[in-house]
Amino acid sequence: MEISGVITAIVIGAVIGVLGRLALPGRQRTGFLWTIGVGIVAALVGTAIAAALGVADTRGIDWIELAIQIALAAGGVAVVERLKGRR
Repeated sequence: MEISGVITAIVIGAVIGVLGRLALPGRQRTGFLWTIGVGIVAALVGTAIAAALGVADTRGIDWIELAIQIALAAGGVAVVERLKGRR
C-alpha cells in the first residue's frame, strides 16, 4: 500500500467515524483519535460486508455500503464510549 492509500484510509475513516458519531444521540466523550480508529475499522469491515452481500460495486454512489459503514461506526463509537465509561 502506498502512502496515498494510507492517507486516503485515514481521511475516509475520519469521515465515517464522524458520521457514525453524529448518528448517535447525545454527547460522546470519545476522543477524535478513537473516532478515526473506529471509522477506519468500520470502513474496512463495512466494505468487506458489502462485498459479501454483492453491493460493493454498484453504478454511482454505493449508498448501501456507506450505510453499512456508518452503522458499524456508530456501533463502534458506542462500544468505545461504554468501555471508556467503565474506567
